[in-house]
Amino acid sequence: MSVFSVDPQAGNPVTSEVLDEVCKSLGVKLKNEEREDYRKLLAVFDESARELMEMDDYIPAVDLVRFPRTGYWKPEQTHGAWAWRCDIKDTQPNNGILAGKTVCLKDMISVKDIPMLMGTEFVTGYVPDMDATVVTRILEAGGWITGKAVCENLCHSATSHSSSTGTVENPHAKGYSAGGSSSGSGVLVSLGEADMSIGADQGGSVRIPATNCGVVGLKPTFGLIPYTGCGSNEPTNDHLGPMTRSVLDNALLLQAIAGTDNIDDRSFAAPAPSRIPRYYDILRSVNDPKHLSGMKIGIITESLDVPVLDPRVKDCFLAAAEGFRRLGATVEEVSIPMHKKGSIIWTGVSKVGGYLTKMHPGAGRRGHMMHDLNDLFAEALHDEAKWDKAYVATKNIYLNGAYAVKQYPSLLGKATNLSRRLRDAYDTALEDYDVLITPTLPYVATSHPASDATPLEQIKKQVGLTSNTCQFNQTGHPVLAMPIGMLEPLEGPGAGVEGVKLPVGMQIIGRWWGEEAVFRVGHAWELGHDWESLGSQ
Repeated sequence: MSVFSVDPQAGNPVTSEVLDEVCKSLGVKLKNEEREDYRKLLAVFDESARELMEMDDYIPAVDLVRFPRTGYWKPEQTHGAWAWRCDIKDTQPNNGILAGKTVCLKDMISVKDIPMLMGTEFVTGYVPDMDATVVTRILEAGGWITGKAVCENLCHSATSHSSSTGTVENPHAKGYSAGGSSSGSGVLVSLGEADMSIGADQGGSVRIPATNCGVVGLKPTFGLIPYTGCGSNEPTNDHLGPMTRSVLDNALLLQAIAGTDNIDDRSFAAPAPSRIPRYYDILRSVNDPKHLSGMKIGIITESLDVPVLDPRVKDCFLAAAEGFRRLGATVEEVSIPMHKKGSIIWTGVSKVGGYLTKMHPGAGRRGHMMHDLNDLFAEALHDEAKWDKAYVATKNIYLNGAYAVKQYPSLLGKATNLSRRLRDAYDTALEDYDVLITPTLPYVATSHPASDATPLEQIKKQVGLTSNTCQFNQTGHPVLAMPIGMLEPLEGPGAGVEGVKLPVGMQIIGRWWGEEAVFRVGHAWELGHDWESLGSQ
């Protein structure tokens, strides 16, 4: 350890009583003859800490001359999907790859001087002092940022009823979930109110709304897109991902934003932006993009053995898989028994790790720490009025995490080790197959819970929803979700109503850093099928 002095300055606030409180919090006692020595050591540490806190922070710079802010405003809207509208673009001539494209951002991605609501009243009043790395890259590539998309309450819901700004409506049928937690992103892209969006996926939060809204969403290889400047739920689950209306546009947006930023430690294994594959260019250069001869595709058998799987969704998925055969690919089932354990492995990490991330943010991490936001979480937890406004899943994370830390102190470590076993199981299958496929969700979008629904009634609407999505947040594999058909809802206001249908989706899973193959397979299927005409007749 480094100790620069053993003589505290006069007036140092660390008294014997302060030392006693610290010992009490740890549940330990000191020998009487050593107490004064430890008080002095704590006192000189306090002096060092105060000096550090008085230093200027080191925050990524924002070029407000080149990318000026012209304010933000609440727009009129039909589906509750906009958190804010804004108008941010390059003032210099820019013919970058995103020139002419409008982009909205999930409202947990920092944009300097625009409040970040995060869909909650648990934490309020946060205005970022920086742009997230992806924001800078979008603007440098010529993209036009037109607003922030509503996200579910602290990104803790997979359905779209939880945001403090109100319900987000499914673009295909009002009264139904748009999916979460990147709900607004999926809706705005589907409606054409934005060409593209950046969502965030910690257990399916890009892929679920992409499926419910009938758009394309990518959860990339872990760390491929830097997470700098974004609200974190649990660092090993955190992924940003592009959401677009086509696979080709998805590849274009990824090409613009991928690559390490040398800030976020999640991105350190990724290549530099200049060495990122030109995903869009590669897709455009394929001579016969609808031909998949030589490709081997594996259907994960266990993904079709989910208790809540709607048989109609299974049939729609298998019909989509048959489409790959018609495109020349070999398609076979492959059993990966660990797939069924993926949800509980993810739960062990997401609940305990999510709790610790909020209680002890930044420990063991390299990157830019949003400590001003972390301070708001600490304050909110001890504010009864704020706690009462927390969403049911948020309260559940705190309760689960606090319980596990005491009752199962090794749970997080065990889940972390088993997540590596889960990754190895998929990697073994991917030695024989170019990509793996599953249904994205086991059932079509559900209706919204009642406004006075109990905690269990709210959670019931998403039971089993992430059965095939959350595993890959822990394993880090790239996963593309895309629409493959439409089915009638079985409940809610549209049940039995002629013409009301909701999207069904498919996941394409690739090897680490294998986005090229994932895009190649997804693009071929998309070109060969009119997904909106498929499904129940």
